[in-house]
Amino acid sequence: MIDEVNLNEEMTMSKPFYVKFNVPPELVSNALNILQIAKDTGRVKRGTNEATKAVERGLAKLVYIAEDVNPPEIVAHLPPLCEERKIPYIYVPSKKKLGEASGIDVSAASVAIIDPGKAEDQLKKLVEQLNALKPQ
Repeated sequence: MIDEVNLNEEMTMSKPFYVKFNVPPELVSNALNILQIAKDTGRVKRGTNEATKAVERGLAKLVYIAEDVNPPEIVAHLPPLCEERKIPYIYVPSKKKLGEASGIDVSAASVAIIDPGKAEDQLKKLVEQLNALKPQ
């Protein structure tokens, strides 16, 4: 399970320009757990290049974007691209936690779920919650 206390601390930092909405810590924690299940039972693409290709090809079911990416231009293109392709996305406060949840020992600026595996129902609920958060 992802530690919500540490996520709360990380989420108090100022947000970069590409972050269009705030994601509550419990939703981030749930999303990272879904990512771990998808990594184990489905398919994920790690890294901004792979996530971008998955979005462009219409394969991504959910894109995770870290908020602590430097320089921010590395991932700034992803929210508009996801919106254009109607692919849901979520912001997570830490690229280190994103890397860990996706099964790598290094940081990940972004990750895309291609096949949620056993997390399919959880992913659907998460996407509904994310859609409610986005500004209209």
